[in-house]
Amino acid sequence: MADHENETFDNADSGASLTYPQQAGTIRKGHYIVINGHPCKVADVSTSKTGKHGHAKCHFVGIDIFTGKKYESLEPSSHNCDVPNVFRTEYLLIDINDEGFVSLMEENGTTRDDLALPSGTEENDKLAKLVQSDFDEGKELNVTITKAMGTEMMSSSKVQLGAK
Repeated sequence: MADHENETFDNADSGASLTYPQQAGTIRKGHYIVINGHPCKVADVSTSKTGKHGHAKCHFVGIDIFTGKKYESLEPSSHNCDVPNVFRTEYLLIDINDEGFVSLMEENGTTRDDLALPSGTEENDKLAKLVQSDFDEGKELNVTITKAMGTEMMSSSKVQLGAK
């Protein structure tokens, strides 16, 4: 009995799930869905009529929210699909180092230095250049970090109002 008193359980995450189930027939354009393990924003949905074998089908076309790649999926409308939990957090940009990593500060004053400028697609490269040039000009920037399924990336920036 005394052995159980000294047990400790370490847990690093908040325990929140990366996805949640949602019926395929209720997912619309502009919503999020997981296609082939990638968090995607639905660009197009088409629903077929009930066929000879009983199920109406939903055809999803989704754009990966991090890479911009297009994915497609065909699901029975009555079945559940995984929908990613997508979080957006706004930070104040403090610094950009020589390797392209950014220093960010939350509203409560805590800082983080583990994210790089976005890259990999034309849109991400454009955002990285914009952030770098605005920062080099001395502008105070707020950046939005999008997080889904364990991946985080800078998704937008804006110049702080009242700043230079």
